[in-house]
Amino acid sequence: MHSESIRTLLAAHARLLVPVDQLTDTSDLYEAGLTSLSTVNLMLALEEHFDVEFTDKMLARKTFSSIRSLSDAISQLLGEPVAAAPAADAPLAARGAA
Repeated sequence: MHSESIRTLLAAHARLLVPVDQLTDTSDLYEAGLTSLSTVNLMLALEEHFDVEFTDKMLARKTFSSIRSLSDAISQLLGEPVAAAPAADAPLAARGAA
């Protein structure tokens, strides 16, 4: 997982209203103050740091909504396994509950 590098880049480029060290990996970055402009700045910093390019499909609010979703996107772009943890808002059936 790339959460520590993402946290460093968030602190430097996202201009959040909440200190990055107070966020969990699933905290909503938009609720923490991420704006459309800071999303672009963050995206550019992430692309440079990880030497990747976000696909058009990834350029959605959901990708930038949390540290975990960003880490998953970076892992996907790098060809690494993506964490299997379900999203908190996933339907129960998708989380394996009956």
